[in-house]
Amino acid sequence: MANTDSDKVECRTPTQGRKGTTQIPRWKYECIQRAILEALEEAETGYIYFKHLNAAVEEALTTNQLAKLGSLGWHVTTVKLNMEVEGEIVRVEGAKPQRLMKARL
Repeated sequence: MANTDSDKVECRTPTQGRKGTTQIPRWKYECIQRAILEALEEAETGYIYFKHLNAAVEEALTTNQLAKLGSLGWHVTTVKLNMEVEGEIVRVEGAKPQRLMKARL
């Protein structure tokens, strides 16, 4: 994860042909990242459907965090994409609808 400064995280996308980055405050990135990893750890199947990810993250965040976050869906998607680039999570290949799981290291 590239840092632009100590307060921001530079997020990338794994999508071919998409250039550029998005910067979000570090605290937002880290609380959503923790919530995504927690949701994946708690998933009995080992994966979570992308369409259920927002609800899982929302459950893991405090009311205060949610109030300060802004658009939950936008932030979850941005962090999820960067986590794919960083190799923390992967899409289940060929699965439709999209499913996510922790990367095997």
